[in-house]
Amino acid sequence: MTSELHVIFGTGPLGKWTARHLLKQGYRVRLVNRSGQTPDLPAGAEIVRGDAYDRAQAAALVAGAAAVYQCAQPQYHEWVEKFPPLQVSILAATTAAGAKLIVAENLYMYGDTHGQPMTESTPNNAHTRKGKVRQQMSAALMQAHQQGKVRVAMARGSDFFGPEDTVQSGFVYRPALAGKAVNQVGRTDQPHTFTYVADFGALLATLGTHDEALGEIWHVPSNAPVTQAELLAILSEALGKPVKTQVAGRFMLSLLGLFNPGAKEMVEMLYEFTQPFIMDSSKAQKAFGLRPTPLPEAVRATLDWCRTHP
Repeated sequence: MTSELHVIFGTGPLGKWTARHLLKQGYRVRLVNRSGQTPDLPAGAEIVRGDAYDRAQAAALVAGAAAVYQCAQPQYHEWVEKFPPLQVSILAATTAAGAKLIVAENLYMYGDTHGQPMTESTPNNAHTRKGKVRQQMSAALMQAHQQGKVRVAMARGSDFFGPEDTVQSGFVYRPALAGKAVNQVGRTDQPHTFTYVADFGALLATLGTHDEALGEIWHVPSNAPVTQAELLAILSEALGKPVKTQVAGRFMLSLLGLFNPGAKEMVEMLYEFTQPFIMDSSKAQKAFGLRPTPLPEAVRATLDWCRTHP
């Protein structure tokens, strides 16, 4: 193991998969969350308790680091109020440490492309509350890089799933294992890019260890888009039995949103599932030789994780 330290804020699926890929390369890895504890801590990683909103704490946690990874986020319904100050604090700490900052992002800042594929050069045109938050934070990162304050790279993935992720597992994979109907939204006949979380972690680790990646946006290597119906067919094949489904539209999500703040926040993002939502990831694949995990393999791995983590 090298003495080079890589610090990851967040112990969700992205944080853990980034850690695993860095550890395989022999780097020292420190994970940070509020409790200082997490189930399934990657072997060889250190976990430290810390409040990323506290700039002094954040600065102390990243002192001496070669790279910092921003994989933390507030609750989905708290993005507008809490996400910008979280990233500002981590950005300030990384700048003070002279480290590289690698940030996990999604595709919300592109807005509605009306079915056109999204590349790294697609203009930011956010039209939703959460999309505008993402656009604002991403612009601030690029400005800091261009001003020479900090070296930054951004990794953007589509809706992700896989081991460690509890969101898609809760909506789709656990119900399927239990013989219940899985939950889908919008239209099930529209092509959609799905990102496998382990591939997301691989790209984040790659960006943090390749200086030529800095100053740019990179889409996570992801499989060709499939419809929700096609994904369901892959899931059925993996289980060896048909999977039932139930589909929620705007009315149902709005109704659920009266009681569930997370469901309420999904309403404005429904455009992703009512028309083609396609992310082009050829740039990262060509630059780093990364390839997405085949979708059937990713689905089986997700099911296996759900079975061992009831």
